[in-house]
Amino acid sequence: MRYLRDIMEMAGVKEVSGSVDIEIHSLKFDSRMVEPGCLYFAVKGTASDGHQFIPDALISGAVAVVCEQIPENPQGNATFILVNDSSYAKAVIASNFYGNPSSHLNLVGVTGTNGKTTTVTLLHQLFQKLGTKAGLISTIQNKIQERILATTHTTPDPVQLNELLAQMVEEGCTHCFMEVSSHAVVQHRITGLSFRGGIFTNLTHDHLDYHKTFDAYLKAKKSFFDDLPGSAFALINKDDSNGKMMVQNTKASIFTCSMQSMADFRCRILENQFQGLHLSMDGMDCWFRLIGGFNAYNLLAVYATAVLLGQERQQVLTMLSLCEPVDGRFNYIRTPDAIIAIVDYAHTPDALQNVLGTIHSIRTRKEKIITVVGAGGNRDVAKRPVMAKIACNFSDRVILTSDNPRFEEPEAILDDMKKGIEPQFANKVLVIVNRKEAIKTACALAQAGDIILIAGKGHETYQEIKGVRYPFDDKMVLKEVLETGVE
Repeated sequence: MRYLRDIMEMAGVKEVSGSVDIEIHSLKFDSRMVEPGCLYFAVKGTASDGHQFIPDALISGAVAVVCEQIPENPQGNATFILVNDSSYAKAVIASNFYGNPSSHLNLVGVTGTNGKTTTVTLLHQLFQKLGTKAGLISTIQNKIQERILATTHTTPDPVQLNELLAQMVEEGCTHCFMEVSSHAVVQHRITGLSFRGGIFTNLTHDHLDYHKTFDAYLKAKKSFFDDLPGSAFALINKDDSNGKMMVQNTKASIFTCSMQSMADFRCRILENQFQGLHLSMDGMDCWFRLIGGFNAYNLLAVYATAVLLGQERQQVLTMLSLCEPVDGRFNYIRTPDAIIAIVDYAHTPDALQNVLGTIHSIRTRKEKIITVVGAGGNRDVAKRPVMAKIACNFSDRVILTSDNPRFEEPEAILDDMKKGIEPQFANKVLVIVNRKEAIKTACALAQAGDIILIAGKGHETYQEIKGVRYPFDDKMVLKEVLETGVE
């Protein structure tokens, strides 16, 4: 039984109109989902203002409303809780409502531009193999031990998030590894959570459609570490110049990892092949099933985190060597005539350069590299020409194509990308709007031994066009084309 007076603590309440001795059965922030006995949060969003729907929430049975402005002459006997920030209050109240589940878990958040999904997924795999019951919250999927749950955001809204964490606690999980996006920090999705540790992977150009400036993007990431308690650890990639800035004001214990200089946790690449990575991790040699220097950083962060959480080093490396690559991250197919086709989620300039750089470093001869790449609509426009330029610099042939155009015209997105093509590279570039045709063309151009990279969508099984998600899976299309041949 949850009473309003108990779940309001620390929520930044300015004023209460009505009784707080009422039972709350559920939390809702969508007026269409309101049910009798619920607490409704009126949140000002980018597309609409929840305050407009307070009358609808009251008609549907809301017994209490959290808002930044109490309406004049409201109907009924509902209690109104006035706050400075409804998003902040929603996060704190959600945590209280579900019994502050994060305080019962070793919750570790991973933030950065690239590597978040791989790091949290490997941590979840690793701790399951170490015999620990663990949860996962990621872009690809949420998991309670091995049970998979659907996901719509990198970091869920605080009501869904705390409900998920409460389920993990109820099912005996002791650890949870979650991605922390910059949006989640700014929108208070993680406010009120108790973190055992935070990991910084790297910071490069992304999400400027939302944050507007790189400095604002950096500050959003940094505020995650600013809020870590003294009982937590903060693990940073020392080789990223932004790492030290992330932890300038943190109360957490700071640890570093590096492949280039002295650090608390170190790693160096001994071999990098399509079969995997041979690394020296803190002086111990081990083979891993992942590929590429960027994954060496991810593996190092996973190893360091496990050690910081009290696991034995040799056992960590043994179990980590058994972990599988993450879906949509440098997954590859090798055909009978030795064509290698790679599918990767690389959708930022840095990620694309990392993947193409890895391909260059491990190819054995001067095989041609054919890259198929696009850019998402209604997102950071500035990165579009940069990605096209990187593709041209590192590829023998480039096919620019549609990604998730969302509400933009694909041709307009590709026009933006073409601005990054330097004159000397114009002859190596094709523009094919239809993504399936682009993939088929790449396969038709490939000869024995060549390497095809399909970048940008990775694990996604849809293409978003004008608000509709149509079934589309790069891996499935690639397999279909390669198995049936190209006409």
